[in-house]
Amino acid sequence: MRAVTTVIESTPLTLGELARAVGAEDQWVVRLVEVEILHVDSPGDPPERWHFRSDALQRALAARRLERDFGANLDTAALILDLQSELRRVRALMHAHGLA
Repeated sequence: MRAVTTVIESTPLTLGELARAVGAEDQWVVRLVEVEILHVDSPGDPPERWHFRSDALQRALAARRLERDFGANLDTAALILDLQSELRRVRALMHAHGLA
């Protein structure tokens, strides 16, 4: 049975908690921030002080799947995730304007 991680906006995940939630090492999460898959509010803070919201968990899980299922490196995963996000945004705009 898989463990379930729930992120409440008022209590975001620490770096270690996020790493455990996706089955990765802390350094892997640091790398996600470096390649801009994840963003932190205070990038100048040391990683021990970083906190992540639920969207970060979703993006980290997606990056993990891209690595595992397709052998994508994190730079490639960052590009794919950004393109997917942009596609969702464009589709929402088209839908909002009755074009979809």
